[in-house]
Amino acid sequence: MLVIAIIVMGVMGAVFGLLLGFAGKKFYVEVDPRVAQIRGVLPGGNCGACGFPGCDGLAEAIAKGEAPADGCKPGGAAIAAKIAEILGVSVGESNGRSIARVTCGGDRVNCQNRSAYAGVPSCRAALLAGGGFKACEYGCLGLGDCVRACPFGAMRMSAAGLPEVDDEKCVACGKCVTGCPRGIMELVPESKTVFVRCRSKARGPVVRKACKVGCIACMACVKVCPTGAISVQDNLARIDYSKCDACGLCVAKCPAHAINDLRHGAGAAGDAGADRVAGQAAG
Repeated sequence: MLVIAIIVMGVMGAVFGLLLGFAGKKFYVEVDPRVAQIRGVLPGGNCGACGFPGCDGLAEAIAKGEAPADGCKPGGAAIAAKIAEILGVSVGESNGRSIARVTCGGDRVNCQNRSAYAGVPSCRAALLAGGGFKACEYGCLGLGDCVRACPFGAMRMSAAGLPEVDDEKCVACGKCVTGCPRGIMELVPESKTVFVRCRSKARGPVVRKACKVGCIACMACVKVCPTGAISVQDNLARIDYSKCDACGLCVAKCPAHAINDLRHGAGAAGDAGADRVAGQAAG
């Protein structure tokens, strides 16, 4: 009996082995070795800025040609170059790095609260409680949803109640942009140091009552801009960065100090702007 059992087990083992071997060949899925190579050079943040669920998805898409070699925004040009080398392709010249900017200057000093709030410390939660407590219905609520959304630790709340961005850590993943329920965060080219720190679409008199540094749509910035880069739409100044040369004239002329130049602070023109202001005064 023992011999028969051994023979039966042997036959069964051989049959199952053949079946497994056949199934392995029949259903074999060839794996592109470049997927693992690309995944190995990606930063691993799984931030989703590329439009894919994570780095694994992006690596597979790049290997299939469904995503560009420079599809990883946090990785920037350095990672794109490595991926291009793996793929054996060239990467076009980068459009430059972007940085997340806070487009609101309404901190606790400049923009008062219209009501008290003692609920969950979240901007989204505060908005559900009567549309928020800030006097400006467009202003930053300062409860840090954007800071918590940042996966790279590039943001913190200032003592005045506005988020601040660490340019060195920011990878332009856009998580803070989507995380802010007020739409205060914006990705701006790093080379463009002039930007509007206001989101209010309210009329000038309403803005004046709510915030000391809100855009009042007075058109002063539009009139002084030499390149036509600024327009006022929906009572709010907007900058066309393809035309802006960051001269800073608009910063100097804005009576509400709603336009900032990172090089010199609010209300100060850059060197080029200062020269042009002096030239206009002399002329």
